[in-house]
Amino acid sequence: MALLDPGTWTGKIFTGGWTAADGGVLDVVEPATGATLGTLGRASAHDVAQSAAAAAAAQRDWAARTYEDRAAVLRRAGRLFEDHAAEIQEWIVREAGSVPAKAELEARFAASLCYEAAALASHPQGLVLPSAQPRWSLARRRPAGVVTVIAPFNFPLILSMRSVAPALALGNAVLLKPDPRTAVCGGVSVARIFQEAGLPEGLLHLLPGGRETGEAVVSAPQVRVVSFTGSTAAGRTIGEVCGRLLKRAHLELGGNNALIVLPGADIGKAVSAGAWGSFLHQGQICMTTGRHLVHHSLHDEYVAALADKADKLPVGNPATGQVALGPIIDEHQLAHVDDLVRGTVAAGARLAAGGTHEGLFYRPTVLAEVAPDMPAYAQEVFGPVAPVVPFSSVDEAVALAADSEYGLSLGILGDVGQAMRIADAVPTGLVHINDQTVNDEPVVPFGGLAASGNGSRFGGPDANIEAFTETQWVTMRDQIAPYPF
Repeated sequence: MALLDPGTWTGKIFTGGWTAADGGVLDVVEPATGATLGTLGRASAHDVAQSAAAAAAAQRDWAARTYEDRAAVLRRAGRLFEDHAAEIQEWIVREAGSVPAKAELEARFAASLCYEAAALASHPQGLVLPSAQPRWSLARRRPAGVVTVIAPFNFPLILSMRSVAPALALGNAVLLKPDPRTAVCGGVSVARIFQEAGLPEGLLHLLPGGRETGEAVVSAPQVRVVSFTGSTAAGRTIGEVCGRLLKRAHLELGGNNALIVLPGADIGKAVSAGAWGSFLHQGQICMTTGRHLVHHSLHDEYVAALADKADKLPVGNPATGQVALGPIIDEHQLAHVDDLVRGTVAAGARLAAGGTHEGLFYRPTVLAEVAPDMPAYAQEVFGPVAPVVPFSSVDEAVALAADSEYGLSLGILGDVGQAMRIADAVPTGLVHINDQTVNDEPVVPFGGLAASGNGSRFGGPDANIEAFTETQWVTMRDQIAPYPF
């Protein structure tokens, strides 16, 4: 039987086994064709309450197990992601509208996240502290308890596993709520892998659903940490709820990232980097290059070359053809992208390429003669749109790049000395010199500033331990301390 055979999960959710959900069902839809690929149980608030209680009960035993036990499960999960890569990739292509190369990246990345998390289980997790008293003083990291993970549709597997794997490795239980549009590749695949890897019952709960489900997995009293990746608007709401409930929220949110092309940069390589940064996965990435800032000496040539490249990129169903771009995830997102492009053109920008669509297939779009206050420049588009703005000096480039509510990723192409000055001056969580804005690895601390996140990080031992554990102070004396009363 296939790992993700729809016959095994129709109308069900995972709670350490397969149990009926009372929240109804979700249709699993292929955006490229509109076909229904199956149905999946929608978790109700009651389902979440049951899962949270079960997770809290199971977590205590899991935390008490040796690091070897936890690491072994994570290693098996990594091997299973490799063994079932082809099947998982097919679901990412069909359910998320991803091109095969991007789907392959997700499956490979998920395996790497498991292997990194397996090593995390034995990573040093404490400090010996000085003390003015005759005692030993220690600070040690303990599992947070129950962790809620809410993942988006764009990189559904990576952005689930980025939190699920380290949270489990560090001794926590997890409530996983994938985006309902990608609940198989971002949810069922994770649950099935860990089930096959021998994760003890009750530690991983798959809870697909919409707003009601999201509210429940955040507010469940057993949950101590919420790891959310998604829109800034939703992140603000989750942060407010977590603040009121005194829970930690790790928020990885939107971006409107700048790519700065300095004078003297290789125009061909710069255009290639810019096209990748704006058009990969239809621009539906928080790190997408949303603003191309190009020195005036290169501006016209850059616009013409980027538009020519955009016109030549094939768009279509990634499951049936060799294409560079697949479909936008749904009609709502398509309308958002199209409205921003139309509004920008109406405000005076020139449509150098694209700006049209057939169904959910939106052409890669280049906008020239753009002003910073125009919609597709000022707002996060989350679509395959590249607005280009010229600059005259490094100071002007810095001012343009920094003039955004977001602070996630920055790419700088050209002279390294000038790029270093810019990197020091622009507030952002990620900087890539001589590369575009879309970059990630399992071992790096990933996160943004301002409207791109609350400064938390995922990835690498230090950031993951900080995210998914609590600090406990422990002292030890050789005999009971004397007191005056």
